[in-house]
Amino acid sequence: MPVLLRLLDRLEEAIIATLIAAATLIIFVAVVHRYGLSASIGVSRWGVAHGLATVAATGRSVFMALRTIDLGWAQELCVYMFVWMAKFGAAFGVRTGIHVGVDLLINRLDAAQRKPVITAGLLAGALFTGLVGTFGASFVYQLIGTGQVSPDMEVPIWLVYLAVPLGSYLMCFRFLQVLWRFHRTGGLPQYDHGHVEGLDAEVEPALLQPAPAADVPLTPLVPASPGPPVARRGGYLLAALVGHPAAAGGGLGALTLVTATPLTATALWSGADYFRRFNDILSPRPVADFHVADKNRKAG
Repeated sequence: MPVLLRLLDRLEEAIIATLIAAATLIIFVAVVHRYGLSASIGVSRWGVAHGLATVAATGRSVFMALRTIDLGWAQELCVYMFVWMAKFGAAFGVRTGIHVGVDLLINRLDAAQRKPVITAGLLAGALFTGLVGTFGASFVYQLIGTGQVSPDMEVPIWLVYLAVPLGSYLMCFRFLQVLWRFHRTGGLPQYDHGHVEGLDAEVEPALLQPAPAADVPLTPLVPASPGPPVARRGGYLLAALVGHPAAAGGGLGALTLVTATPLTATALWSGADYFRRFNDILSPRPVADFHVADKNRKAG
């Protein structure tokens, strides 16, 4: 069983890497081909305008050679490849823990309360992906009998939509695999988004050591005197930024409140004034009354 799982992991990674490399290469060739056609036409016209028959003939020859290469299918193929890549990449993300999740409330629970919550979340993911895979398989089965083909490549369209059941079932299996490992070991797959492969080995050990403290008197970050309210809040914010992230959030919120209050009042006053004007326009009053009200407002 472990051998089959390792083979499945390698196959999953090989499919994703192959699709990414092939799609990138196809897009690059298609873009170069498109600009080559445009550039060859420009070279040919420039040669004709300047009386350079050799340059004009060369540009015309390059254009005729590139014209015989049909790459109209490249965009459609890349779209299909990105669809397959996304489906298998989602399953890869479940296995490696690369998906973004909000775990603020879960981390505040103790171990006894956290386990059923995580179990319910993994079961919900497995149920959802299993349903998507089942509905996708039913849809693909119905497409097989229709004989529909893609617009440019003219391949059976059910081959394109086959990524939905395959990728969803694989993602469902990954959810169940993570759930089984969680109940066995109590751990979940974690991915460090700030880690760069091979970077830690290149850092010299001396650079990782803390620098010696300098014999310079430190200046207090918070002013000794209370000072005005805005200055005190700015000092608290600066101290919070170099202290604890939670304290930084409180200091930033206080400073934002102080600086944003006049702007908020101005915006509310302007909004109320525009609302009054809009209400006057929509009110079913005679035109004369509207002009009188407008003059009174301007006079006030």
